[in-house]
Amino acid sequence: MSLDEGYTTPDGRKIGAVVMEMKNITLRFGGVVAIENISFDIRQGEIRAIIGPNGAGKSSMLNVINGFYHPQEGEIWYKGAQRQAMKPHAIARQGIARTFQNIALFNGMSTLDNIMTGRLTHMKSSLLMQAIWKGPAEREESEQREKVEKIIDFLEIQSIRKTPVGRLPYGLQKRVELARALAAEPTLLLLDEPMAGMNVEEKEDMSRFILDVNDEFGTTIALIEHDMGVVMDISDRVVVMDYGKKIGDGTPEEVINNQEVIDAYLGVAHD
Repeated sequence: MSLDEGYTTPDGRKIGAVVMEMKNITLRFGGVVAIENISFDIRQGEIRAIIGPNGAGKSSMLNVINGFYHPQEGEIWYKGAQRQAMKPHAIARQGIARTFQNIALFNGMSTLDNIMTGRLTHMKSSLLMQAIWKGPAEREESEQREKVEKIIDFLEIQSIRKTPVGRLPYGLQKRVELARALAAEPTLLLLDEPMAGMNVEEKEDMSRFILDVNDEFGTTIALIEHDMGVVMDISDRVVVMDYGKKIGDGTPEEVINNQEVIDAYLGVAHD
């Protein structure tokens, strides 16, 4: 595929220019190298998978992208500008949201209230105005709640909107976490193992929602996923990591036929 100005997927979707580019990223923790000299890009409108065996450095890479870790070497370019070291909340304001491998919700709060926390970067009322909760603050909360209700409808979780998330089954908690990330209206959505711990039916539902988010909202998505069936079904391009190094990068078909990837990740015997 030609990547100069973007490309067209086999199903006819238009993938645009580079949104984020990781250039020669190296991340160390003391004497341990978690990521070693890795470069790849993420393009507007695509679903970009990051795969590899346990300990490959995938979650560390996602933490670099959303500013939780700062690499010792390399450059991060976002929307055409080099990004300096920033805290995650500042990066969230730039349009990058994420979910986590281990669910990070407020268990005592309802589904609705958890998703509302995703709107915080869009709220302009001061703490004093919110405490008084009259006039502009009340109007603003009503506007934000309306947007959250649309996400609740989109993800088909109307029946649990008032339920404390700590009472929900695992698959629905994952969906609530996705809803909270979507509430931030991200340009780039980072998903850390969104299918982990799910049964087949739950994986099918989550895959459908990820595809719908990409299609209907135009959201660019980067995800870590171990299920190769899911990766093959929903990803446009895949970058493969092993022991902190990049060993493959291309379409799902190119990656799954890469012998180095087969050796490191798939464990398929060969002559």
